[in-house]
Amino acid sequence: MVAEEEPHLPFSMDVDWNDELVDQLESHWQQQLRPRLAGLTDDEYFWEPIAGCWTICRRGQSSAPDSLGPGEFTMDYDVAPHDREPFTTIAWRLAHLIVVFASTNATYFGGPPAEESAFLYAGTAEEALRQLDDSHDRWMGGVRSLGAVGLAQPQGPSQAPAFANAPMAKLILFINMEVLHHGAEICLLRDLYLWKGELRRS
Repeated sequence: MVAEEEPHLPFSMDVDWNDELVDQLESHWQQQLRPRLAGLTDDEYFWEPIAGCWTICRRGQSSAPDSLGPGEFTMDYDVAPHDREPFTTIAWRLAHLIVVFASTNATYFGGPPAEESAFLYAGTAEEALRQLDDSHDRWMGGVRSLGAVGLAQPQGPSQAPAFANAPMAKLILFINMEVLHHGAEICLLRDLYLWKGELRRS
């Protein structure tokens, strides 16, 4: 019996997965998300579209069950389960993204400690965007440095037990998902802010 000849493929099967993971986030970051954040004002940053939003506020002024951070500004927080998840401001959502980047940078890429409870939260939109850019840039530099071997390495004991043996690639995909998800929420809030004064036309 003559073995069948394998079909000729007109392209290489080699894939640079590190490059693909970087490009997934960077193409979105550079062409969509980051340009949409340009010119963010403090009024937008702190805007509360409904009453009782979780936000970033001056120490002692939070109405949330708990607040995080040792600095002048703290992040609203609560560990209890909720019938409805709290609605959060642009300030809160940016802070969440910044800490997501910064805490993983601290674990894997030599960044300073950045736990939610110990982070110095930004009191202005300009400062928050600077924190976002700095933490994003360190994260992307770290991801690029991993190479194929680094992507396959386990995340290690610093992660939850369920993910300690999972590859670094899984963590990077999770961070990309967080940025895409929360970045879209922030952009939608900016759109709502810009249109908030318009009357609905019948």
